[in-house]
Amino acid sequence: MDDAPNDQPARHVIVMGVSGSGKSTVAEGIAKRTGWTFAEADEFHPKANIAKMEAGTPLTDEDRWPWLEALNEWMVERAADGESTVITCSALRRIYRDRLRQGLESLDFIHLHGPAEVIAERMKGRKGHFMPPALLQSQIDTLEALEPDESGVVLDLTHSPEQLVDEAVVWLEGADRGGAGEG
Repeated sequence: MDDAPNDQPARHVIVMGVSGSGKSTVAEGIAKRTGWTFAEADEFHPKANIAKMEAGTPLTDEDRWPWLEALNEWMVERAADGESTVITCSALRRIYRDRLRQGLESLDFIHLHGPAEVIAERMKGRKGHFMPPALLQSQIDTLEALEPDESGVVLDLTHSPEQLVDEAVVWLEGADRGGAGEG
């Protein structure tokens, strides 16, 4: 998989899931394998959002809208240049995913999903990340599964990062543009 040729529309992929699910590792692996441009959604958060999360306060929808709009604008700008992208984003609710899709011809979701206990253990081992493990349950409670009309696949986050990248790339190569896939 290479960057989209001029006669093909740019492809955009969001590796989604709760904090600690492995989004960054998998998204970087997909970007490396496909040659697509990678972005870490955490870098798009306003400072006020990061301060809230560091303090252990869950974000509200109002907090998330400017962040989601910045992510969407980044993808739309690259699409205009024919550039395909891979981005991390929790994309917890359908309404967020709908906002992220605006103005894009193609947006696929790779949902990393698995047991809360596994994710909590991963979060405890992370150093230097602003998202405290105490907010994990709020993300789990907010998470809405991909719906049948959303282009995406659910992958088991207990698989190795290499296996998850392989599974994601295989799915992307054969993805039916019309709806959600099965993991």
